[in-house]
Order: sequence, then structure tokens, then C-alpha cells
Amino acid sequence: MISPLASITLFHIGPAPISQAVVTTWVIMAVLIAGAILVSRMLKPEPSGLQALFELIVDTIDSEIRDTMQAEPEPYRAFIGTLFAFIFVANWSTLIPGVAPPTARLETDAALALLVFLAVIWFGIRSGGIGGYLATFASPNPLMIPLNLVESVTRAFSMFVRLFGNVMSGVFVIGIVLSLAGLLVPIPLMALDLLTGAVQAYIFAVLAMVFISSGIADRKSPKP
Repeated sequence: MISPLASITLFHIGPAPISQAVVTTWVIMAVLIAGAILVSRMLKPEPSGLQALFELIVDTIDSEIRDTMQAEPEPYRAFIGTLFAFIFVANWSTLIPGVAPPTARLETDAALALLVFLAVIWFGIRSGGIGGYLATFASPNPLMIPLNLVESVTRAFSMFVRLFGNVMSGVFVIGIVLSLAGLLVPIPLMALDLLTGAVQAYIFAVLAMVFISSGIADRKSPKP
């Protein structure tokens, strides 16, 4: 099995090497975008079963945002929903023969954690301005500024380690069992790995909500 620290370069765009994980990520992004466009064109006043399913997913995301962030979901729905959908599909891409989930690669998980880190800053500044966002680092008192600055970095790193560790461990276990026991024995482990992938997508999205919420904590509207 290829080390998670190694990247398989498929081709180059100028001086930049394009790895297999990057190509898989692009494919997943294209599928999600095409699916979103297709679903949006199929919307009807009387929802079909598929439309009802997607509406249920959106309602669930909205409910999670309200419960976790104590805020209205509209400003955050697109980012949180896209984050969850990408990680979910990426984790389940292991169902396709010959495809390794990009979330089992260091660079993909680091990029996702960086997106959350930047989103905390973006939503914090958009909510209360630069001064208001910087003021959150002085909560509950100015003596906490150094610790809060370190925390803002370490929590993004913890998200990266959590996602990479869980997804990569599942890939390793299935690969080892497959090599030792043949094709049929690993099936229960694959089912468990798929469940774990869905749970990891949910956990990553919830952690993103918690961290974004911390950047707007002093400026959120109270939940009715």
C-alpha cells in the first residue's frame, strides 16, 4: 500500500504536479456541482421523492446550525452544507474500484482544515468587522489573547488530524484484511468504514460550526 505521505503524480500543469488525490477531488467537485444544478432545475411546488430527500437534508443542516451555533442558518448553510457533502462523497468514493478517497491524503485534509480556519476569520469579520473579530481573542479577558491565538491554530490542526487519522485507518485495515483474507471477508469492514465515513463528515461539519460560532459568539442573535 502506498504511504499516505507519498503522492502519485499523474501529470503537471506548468511546474505544479497534479496528484491522483487532486484529480479525484476535481471529479467529486464536478459531480457535486453538476448534481446541484440538475436538482435545482428539477424543483417543483409538489416535491418528488428525490426533492423531498434533498429538502430533508437541507432542513437537517439548518436545524444543526440553529442548535449548534444558536444563529439563523442562511449565512452559513452553503459553506457547512458543501463541506459536509464533499467529505461524505469523498469518503464514500472508496466504493468505486481503484479509487482511493482523497480524504485519506494529507494534502486534502490539510486543505479542508485550512478552509475552516479561513471561514472562521471570514464569518467573524463579516459579522462584526475587523475590530469586532479581533476582540473575540480578548474573551473572557485580555490575558487570554496569547492562548486564544494558539487555540485558533491548534483546533484547525486537530480537525486535520482527526479526519486524516480516521479515514486513513479504515483504508489501511480494509487493505490489510483484503490481502490476507480474500474478497468476501472484508465486506463487513467496508460497511463499517462507510458508516465511519458518514460520521466523520458529520463531525467535521459540526466542529466547523463550533469554531465559526466562537468567532461570532459575542455578536450572534439569540435563538428565539
